[in-house]
Amino acid sequence: MTSETSPRAYRNRRGDSAEPVVRPTEQDEVAAAGSELIGGPLGRWARPGRHWLTPVRVVVLVAIGMFALGMVQKVPCYDWAWFRGANSQYTHACYSDIPHLYSLRGFADNLVPYFDRLNGDMNYLEYPVLTGLFMEVASWLTPGSGDMQHREQMYWMVNAGMLMACTAVIAVCVARTHRRRPWDGLLVALAPAFALTATINWDLFAVALTAAALLMWSRGRTLAFGILIGLATAAKLYPVLILGPLLVLCWRAGKWREFGAAALGAAGGWLVVNLPVMMLAPEGWKKFYTFSQERSVDFGSFWLIISQRTGKGLDTDMVNALAMLLMVLACAGITVLTLTAPRRPRLAQLAFLVIAAFIITNKVYSPQYVLWMIPLAALARPRWRDFLIWQAGEVAYFLGIWLYLAYTMSGEKHQGLPTEGYQLAIAAHLLTTLYLCAVVVRDILLPERDVVRRDGSDDPSGGVLDRAEDVFVLGHAAHPPRHAALLEQGSRVEWGTSTPVS
Repeated sequence: MTSETSPRAYRNRRGDSAEPVVRPTEQDEVAAAGSELIGGPLGRWARPGRHWLTPVRVVVLVAIGMFALGMVQKVPCYDWAWFRGANSQYTHACYSDIPHLYSLRGFADNLVPYFDRLNGDMNYLEYPVLTGLFMEVASWLTPGSGDMQHREQMYWMVNAGMLMACTAVIAVCVARTHRRRPWDGLLVALAPAFALTATINWDLFAVALTAAALLMWSRGRTLAFGILIGLATAAKLYPVLILGPLLVLCWRAGKWREFGAAALGAAGGWLVVNLPVMMLAPEGWKKFYTFSQERSVDFGSFWLIISQRTGKGLDTDMVNALAMLLMVLACAGITVLTLTAPRRPRLAQLAFLVIAAFIITNKVYSPQYVLWMIPLAALARPRWRDFLIWQAGEVAYFLGIWLYLAYTMSGEKHQGLPTEGYQLAIAAHLLTTLYLCAVVVRDILLPERDVVRRDGSDDPSGGVLDRAEDVFVLGHAAHPPRHAALLEQGSRVEWGTSTPVS
């Protein structure tokens, strides 16, 4: 760490202890070029902090505006396509589960999720408990008068309002997680895939809880982090995976007490929500887990490409086992990477990698699953070029799945995207996700390439891990060259965590 990039140098430049806000237009060519639309980068004498329109407020307003544009994109379906044949909602790329499940999952008939049996093949609601509660609350707020079409429209609108609140929470949390980098929240706010998929399903609720959990961890509130992760896992399964890389990071830093508090909080948060339903309605409660296991190979996965290319259906149990094996291998690789990296990886980097690994190896990829990764990607690799490359692949997949469904629903007319075209859309999603994973891994192996650490920061979202010393490392990281060891010790002097080198 040079004297020009150390935190002390930043403080001395300002003459106080405040940390200056990083301006992405000074570091990112794409951000600088994009800022020309609003007058160009901030000038040398600008004082944005003195205006009521702070970076966090700008991020929130932009996020809400993009969410509203996503609602506008659903207008053809809201007006007629949801109710006048399945094919139209696919050709207009405006499909949503929400209005359909209002009647199909018993909310229109005031059935109690998990307790009351449903009509048809789905005996119970196939969503986690906290998401089921979210859906039920929305049904309470939906007017019960009028024909079914009007009620389904109102149910979608009520859910859209609740999901917009989740969007605001996500924007605030991402903008505040890296204290000096609030503008990175614009990556989330302006993500096209975020706007397009926000109201397909209820995933934003779990994403908001996860974003709040990461904010709590960045502030050193380990128990609050754990409780929120537990609640997020009660809404969607994926957030619990973040505990895996956190375990390895705490192992490397020797922060066992903090990880224990987080793990206990997660278990407690999950049990508080699940235990009552588990005890009173066990059959309804376990439907989500049995459905996930029994579900066959479905849209968006590379397993579907294999099945379609070979012309053979894949055995569900075999795919479950292979997907689990691939996920275990990916997690093992992330563990080795964490313990051998020349510098301890940032939490956001590893969280993104483990969720991306889960999505890539899973037997289904619904288009709204991209919402899981967008906040993590913004924190892990806040570079507009790489982010937009990945988003291009996700938008291609979003359009591809609806056009493919339109093709399958149009009979002999064959209007839409044929199977080979849909496979290309899946490949675009997979390859761009792998690309973003690759640049994150490169940042871990070459920390000087990590844009977040260019100013001398360690892990702004790391909480108790930020600036902590390593106590367990493997490989070359355990025996750095003498000049590297002295440089690292000198860096710790700047952070005020070690005595000066004699």
